[in-house]
Amino acid sequence: MPDARATAPPAPPGAVSPRTPVDLGATRSLAVAARVLGPLVAQGAIVRRPRVTAWAERRQTDRSAAALLRALRDEHGGAPVVLDLGPRRMVLPLHADDVGALLARSPEPFSPASREKRAALRHFQPDAVLIQPSALRPERRLLNEQALDTSEPVHRDAEALLAAVDREAEALAAQVRAAGVLDWSAFAPAFWRIVRSVVLGAGARDDERVTDVIWALREDANWAFLKPRRSRLRHELADRLRAYADRAEPGSLVARAAQSPAGADPAGQVPQWLFAFDAAGAAVLRALAVAASRPDVRERLREEAASGAAMQPYARGSVLESVRLWPTTFVVLRDATAPTVWGSRELPAGTGFAVVSAFVHRDPDRLAFAHGFEPAAWLDGRADADWGLLPFSGGPVSCPGRNVVLLVAGRLLARLAELDLTFPRARHLAHDPLPATFDHFGARFLSR
Repeated sequence: MPDARATAPPAPPGAVSPRTPVDLGATRSLAVAARVLGPLVAQGAIVRRPRVTAWAERRQTDRSAAALLRALRDEHGGAPVVLDLGPRRMVLPLHADDVGALLARSPEPFSPASREKRAALRHFQPDAVLIQPSALRPERRLLNEQALDTSEPVHRDAEALLAAVDREAEALAAQVRAAGVLDWSAFAPAFWRIVRSVVLGAGARDDERVTDVIWALREDANWAFLKPRRSRLRHELADRLRAYADRAEPGSLVARAAQSPAGADPAGQVPQWLFAFDAAGAAVLRALAVAASRPDVRERLREEAASGAAMQPYARGSVLESVRLWPTTFVVLRDATAPTVWGSRELPAGTGFAVVSAFVHRDPDRLAFAHGFEPAAWLDGRADADWGLLPFSGGPVSCPGRNVVLLVAGRLLARLAELDLTFPRARHLAHDPLPATFDHFGARFLSR
């Protein structure tokens, strides 16, 4: 009999009951982990490693991983598979219904503060809501939602936030026209100026030290348990962010956090915002590559940019498609905080769950547009109704910064689409199916 404390996760509306997980055994588990999780860990879960990311694109590692997971799903009738990784047991849901059941019951009994995530994120954001125990989550979640205007597609400070985007986009456009090239080395500094201005205020625009410190700590975080935490560097970051919170420059996200009645320290949540915006930069550059390869996409983006409207739905949908096709969060992790009944089986407390984003985002058995570029799916409700699409996670602990990140990233994408750019590798992106793995560091555009 299951333990009386055990709880069964509900299925998403219209879904079947969760399927009973199937053990793969130690030998097969290690082989699956090596082929599926290994390349993702090697690329860097917290900050990407350029050389490994380039290798992953050459090998199209996401394609081979998806093929293996699809074979496992067919073999076991769609049931989750359980990897035996020595002291760690990890469940991989392979069906969108099981993904939905997992996300619907977060943070209890499926906590986003997984063992691996805590070990990594404590290097640079020990106070962030993402890795807090349940008792500390409510006030920190409230601060995030109030500062980031979680429920609103257009942030209350959109005028100031988008003005920062426009200023840097114009400066970057002038640089690209003069040099004739747009690549990551030109894009990244401009993007970080936008991020610092949006998050910390215009006074932080040129504060490259805050970016350098958090980058160094994020590189440590890639090693999670295996690297000691650098307290002095983390305290420097905290002091810098607290100074911006104390200054509370109007029109910045940190100013909104400082005004929140929630009792959490505003500066303690900021590292996660900087972390989330970094992923948006990769998404913008990939979406721009598709736009430069597809005239119809480029024209739609240019039309929205010309409108000057704060909400630009097609640009927003294009960024979401970029994240769906090439996820910036490789794996969505959860840990069971209590014994849990899944299907006809009880899983003990401490069991880990890992949703491989690239697999569930591109499931041709579920999505007609699995390997295509379909921004309209985010406008007509198809994507929102699918539990397997989780570019910003999902359920009660979905990313509170989703809307403000999409607002900023969509505006930047639309402004860059106004440039007359060509993408030398357009033949890979001009038609479906799109490549499974895309190295944004290697993206290079020419200005005509």
